[in-house]
Amino acid sequence: MIILRGLSKRYGETVAVNDLTLDVREGKVTGFLGPNGAGKSTTMRMILGLDHPSRGRALIDGRPYAALRHPVREVGALLDAKALHPARSARSHLIAQARSNSIPTRRVDEVLETVGLAKAARRRAGTYSLGMSQRLGVAGALLGDPATLILDEPVNGLDPDGVRWMRDLVRAQAAQGRTVFLSSHLMSEMQPTADHLVIIGRGRLLADTSMADFLAGSSRAIARVRVPDPEERAALVRRLAADSDVTVDAADTTMTVDAADRDEIVVTGRTAQQVGDLAHRCGVRLHQLSDVHVSLEQAYMDLTARSVEYATGVRNDDRHGTGARPGAGPAPNSTRGRGLGRGRVAGQTRGETR
Repeated sequence: MIILRGLSKRYGETVAVNDLTLDVREGKVTGFLGPNGAGKSTTMRMILGLDHPSRGRALIDGRPYAALRHPVREVGALLDAKALHPARSARSHLIAQARSNSIPTRRVDEVLETVGLAKAARRRAGTYSLGMSQRLGVAGALLGDPATLILDEPVNGLDPDGVRWMRDLVRAQAAQGRTVFLSSHLMSEMQPTADHLVIIGRGRLLADTSMADFLAGSSRAIARVRVPDPEERAALVRRLAADSDVTVDAADTTMTVDAADRDEIVVTGRTAQQVGDLAHRCGVRLHQLSDVHVSLEQAYMDLTARSVEYATGVRNDDRHGTGARPGAGPAPNSTRGRGLGRGRVAGQTRGETR
């Protein structure tokens, strides 16, 4: 288990990491998310003893990394896939690591096979693509058969098959009882990979909760409905808008619609079943009716919108796949700033408020 208590790092006037307190537990894949400049890499470097905290502690199974007797056999890490001697073969690179940490040489061939580099093991590492370098970095992390894995952007440079392989690998490692702490900007991949989420912004903890709770707490009922007849569509919009708990996005109103398809209505605050029942009572003919499910990317963007350091002047408000026009402003009743899930969110800890 990885334990952070009041972990902080300051570079002059810049606070890179600000008072992080959390536990990364074994038997789970914990996804570590945050915008560029949020402090993710700095946090990982402090856990691994590469940077010294300005304040607070980072412990692995109750001890700082520097106090581990056999660190490579207790913690496997991948921070920079290209941090190796380019003239060495992949196998020589791993053999040097193995010998310096009293690991049998046969383990080198095992991990090369595991990461799919057995046939390229004698090639110079400097000739490897980024994806192959990532695989070699993972081999190095697995070399000591450690109980804890810390991987910074391990899917960077991998093709779709490699991304799926990485997902299966880290989930298998967690299923064996290991602690897996994994950062990534690829939300579509993090969603099926991680069991738990830690999200930071500008160095502060924004969320520490399970994936299921984060998604459940980030979503309201949203329904998408297509009504081909303009008069029937207008009638349904009026009936829906009469309900004070419902926000309607539709053509011919002051709200937004998908410009490519003017017969679609998006209703926030009601399920597809509720909208369908109302349409039936109104005698409105529908061509499509479905619930809209919030993705990890949408929920993450809502939570971190105020924590982006390198923001552009134009942002995409299509967080629910509704086809909202750029610049139309945030979706009604968005989850931004609300407490999400049953874990810690937006600076709150269990039983206390920061």
